[in-house]
Amino acid sequence: MKKRKIVSGILLPFAALLLVILLGSSMVVTRQDEYKIIREFGKIVKIVNTAGLSFKVPFIQSTQSLPKNVQLYDLPISDVITKDKKTMVCDSFVLWRITDVQKFVRSLNGQVGNAESRINTIVYNSIKNVISSMAQADVISGRDGELSEAIQRNIGATPEQYGIELTAVETKHLDLPDANKTAVYERMISERNNIAAQYEAEGNSEAKKIKTDTDTSIEVKVSEAEAQAEKIIAEGESEYMKILSKAYNSKDKADFYTFVRSLDAAKATMTGDNKTLILSKDSPITQIFTTIE
Repeated sequence: MKKRKIVSGILLPFAALLLVILLGSSMVVTRQDEYKIIREFGKIVKIVNTAGLSFKVPFIQSTQSLPKNVQLYDLPISDVITKDKKTMVCDSFVLWRITDVQKFVRSLNGQVGNAESRINTIVYNSIKNVISSMAQADVISGRDGELSEAIQRNIGATPEQYGIELTAVETKHLDLPDANKTAVYERMISERNNIAAQYEAEGNSEAKKIKTDTDTSIEVKVSEAEAQAEKIIAEGESEYMKILSKAYNSKDKADFYTFVRSLDAAKATMTGDNKTLILSKDSPITQIFTTIE
């Protein structure tokens, strides 16, 4: 009995320890930002894509973790050549994530390093193809997003065959080599100045044309207005003469009109303080007064 107790006292802790080891080896803890792959003799038997606790067969099945969240891959700096044979220095990065674990494991052996190697090749070739189809000036002006969109369109659905998705391709730095940067910038400034001078000349020409057309239009309108005014004045004078003719169409009225006009003429000749009017017999004014009966 004593011997059995001793054996039980030894085996019981050992069995408990073995049970703890077996339990620990069978537990699979999956975090929120990862996939857990359970393999049995190298073959995938289960993919856990939700966070929590799951189980596997200890010692027979193994686990592998793959990132579930978006990954950053920084491409090596490289030279690219534009359509007009200008060299540019390109420094880019890619945001990517695993979308199909089965494809990722089958095509890339489940290795993030292999995925980054394929991404490097795909993205670099796309950058090279896109930039080689654009002039240098267009590449520089397209750095506000148009270039990245063109690169991603060129990539297309190629990453899907590896079970990955490229969520963004961005250029951190896209510039000229230091050796010819100054000369290129000076040439670009000169070209922009020439374009600005052309626009200014076209604007001045258009302004001169508008001014000439406006001046001509004003002269025509003024001329028409003056002609119209002269016509109205002439019509007024004609009407005035008609009214006078009707008003003095008898000898008495005509003599009275002549008399009043004579008085007005005499009054106009008297200036200063001396109001005496002396006329000779042959004066036209004397003749007017002497002829009135």
